[in-house]
Amino acid sequence: MHNGPMSVVQSLEPPVVDVCCTPSGTDVLDAAEAQKRALVFKAMGDPNRLRLLSIVRASAGGEACVCDLTEPLDLGQPTVSHHLKILVDAGLLDRDKRGTWAYYSLVPGALDRAAALLTAP
Repeated sequence: MHNGPMSVVQSLEPPVVDVCCTPSGTDVLDAAEAQKRALVFKAMGDPNRLRLLSIVRASAGGEACVCDLTEPLDLGQPTVSHHLKILVDAGLLDRDKRGTWAYYSLVPGALDRAAALLTAP
Protein backbone atom coordinates (compact mmCIF):
# COMPACT_ATOMS: atom_id res chain seq x y z
CA MET A 1 0.00 0.00 0.00
CA HIS A 2 1.31 3.43 -0.96
CA ASN A 3 0.89 6.19 1.65
CA GLY A 4 2.24 9.02 -0.52
CA PRO A 5 0.26 11.39 -2.73
CA MET A 6 -2.22 9.69 -4.99
CA SER A 7 -1.28 9.67 -8.63
CA VAL A 8 -3.86 10.87 -11.10
CA VAL A 9 -3.94 9.22 -14.46
CA GLN A 10 -5.64 11.13 -17.24
CA SER A 11 -6.95 9.35 -20.25
CA LEU A 12 -6.15 10.72 -23.67
CA GLU A 13 -9.43 9.37 -24.98
CA PRO A 14 -12.34 11.86 -25.21
CA PRO A 15 -15.03 11.18 -22.66
CA VAL A 16 -18.03 9.22 -23.82
CA VAL A 17 -21.05 11.49 -23.92
CA ASP A 18 -24.47 9.95 -23.88
CA VAL A 19 -26.82 11.57 -26.36
CA CYS A 20 -29.92 12.66 -24.51
CA CYS A 21 -32.20 12.43 -27.48
CA THR A 22 -32.22 11.39 -31.07
CA PRO A 23 -32.58 14.07 -33.76
CA SER A 24 -36.14 14.10 -35.04
CA GLY A 25 -35.17 13.98 -38.69
CA THR A 26 -37.61 16.75 -39.55
CA ASP A 27 -36.51 19.73 -41.58
CA VAL A 28 -35.38 22.80 -39.71
CA LEU A 29 -35.36 26.38 -40.92
CA ASP A 30 -32.22 27.75 -42.44
CA ALA A 31 -31.20 31.31 -41.61
CA ALA A 32 -32.59 32.84 -44.83
CA GLU A 33 -36.00 31.20 -44.44
CA ALA A 34 -36.17 32.17 -40.77
CA GLN A 35 -35.44 35.77 -41.76
CA LYS A 36 -38.25 35.77 -44.36
CA ARG A 37 -40.74 34.34 -41.87
CA ALA A 38 -39.70 36.77 -39.16
CA LEU A 39 -40.37 39.64 -41.56
CA VAL A 40 -43.98 38.48 -41.94
CA PHE A 41 -44.46 37.98 -38.20
CA LYS A 42 -42.88 41.35 -37.44
CA ALA A 43 -45.19 43.03 -39.96
CA MET A 44 -48.20 41.40 -38.35
CA GLY A 45 -46.97 42.09 -34.83
CA ASP A 46 -48.33 45.63 -34.72
CA PRO A 47 -52.01 46.28 -33.94
CA ASN A 48 -52.25 49.11 -36.47
CA ARG A 49 -50.91 46.89 -39.24
CA LEU A 50 -53.35 44.14 -38.33
CA ARG A 51 -56.16 46.69 -38.54
CA LEU A 52 -54.89 47.87 -41.93
CA LEU A 53 -54.95 44.29 -43.24
CA SER A 54 -58.49 43.91 -41.92
CA ILE A 55 -59.67 47.20 -43.46
CA VAL A 56 -58.14 46.42 -46.85
CA ARG A 57 -59.60 42.91 -46.82
CA ALA A 58 -63.08 44.24 -45.99
CA SER A 59 -62.96 47.09 -48.53
CA ALA A 60 -65.22 47.12 -51.58
CA GLY A 61 -63.41 45.54 -54.49
CA GLY A 62 -60.75 44.20 -52.15
CA GLU A 63 -58.66 47.35 -52.30
CA ALA A 64 -58.38 50.58 -50.37
CA CYS A 65 -56.89 53.98 -51.14
CA VAL A 66 -54.35 55.28 -48.68
CA CYS A 67 -56.57 58.34 -48.37
CA ASP A 68 -59.27 56.10 -46.83
CA LEU A 69 -56.96 54.42 -44.32
CA THR A 70 -55.89 57.31 -42.10
CA GLU A 71 -59.24 58.15 -40.51
CA PRO A 72 -60.16 54.65 -39.24
CA LEU A 73 -56.80 54.39 -37.48
CA ASP A 74 -56.74 57.99 -36.27
CA LEU A 75 -53.15 58.24 -37.49
CA GLY A 76 -51.45 60.69 -39.80
CA GLN A 77 -50.81 59.87 -43.43
CA PRO A 78 -47.01 59.46 -43.01
CA THR A 79 -47.52 56.94 -40.20
CA VAL A 80 -50.11 54.98 -42.16
CA SER A 81 -47.83 55.00 -45.21
CA HIS A 82 -44.99 53.66 -43.08
CA HIS A 83 -47.15 50.78 -41.83
CA LEU A 84 -48.36 50.05 -45.37
CA LYS A 85 -44.77 49.92 -46.65
CA ILE A 86 -43.89 47.33 -44.01
CA LEU A 87 -46.89 45.22 -45.06
CA VAL A 88 -45.89 45.51 -48.73
CA ASP A 89 -42.26 44.61 -47.95
CA ALA A 90 -43.46 41.54 -46.04
CA GLY A 91 -45.43 40.38 -49.09
CA LEU A 92 -48.85 40.81 -47.50
CA LEU A 93 -50.14 43.79 -49.51
CA ASP A 94 -49.79 44.91 -53.12
CA ARG A 95 -49.48 48.62 -53.93
CA ASP A 96 -50.88 50.16 -57.12
CA LYS A 97 -50.03 53.81 -57.76
CA ARG A 98 -52.76 55.70 -59.64
CA GLY A 99 -51.98 59.35 -60.15
CA THR A 100 -51.27 60.87 -56.77
CA TRP A 101 -52.95 58.07 -54.80
CA ALA A 102 -51.81 54.58 -53.90
CA TYR A 103 -54.27 51.71 -53.65
CA TYR A 104 -53.59 48.63 -51.56
CA SER A 105 -54.92 45.10 -51.88
CA LEU A 106 -54.10 41.80 -50.25
CA VAL A 107 -51.61 39.65 -52.08
CA PRO A 108 -53.64 36.57 -53.13
CA GLY A 109 -53.05 33.78 -50.63
CA ALA A 110 -50.76 35.88 -48.42
CA LEU A 111 -52.81 35.44 -45.25
CA ASP A 112 -53.12 31.69 -45.83
CA ARG A 113 -49.34 31.47 -46.32
CA ALA A 114 -48.80 33.53 -43.16
CA ALA A 115 -51.03 31.16 -41.19
CA ALA A 116 -49.16 28.16 -42.62
CA LEU A 117 -45.87 29.58 -41.32
CA LEU A 118 -47.00 28.57 -37.85
CA THR A 119 -47.11 24.89 -38.76
CA ALA A 120 -44.68 24.50 -41.65
CA PRO A 121 -41.13 23.30 -40.95
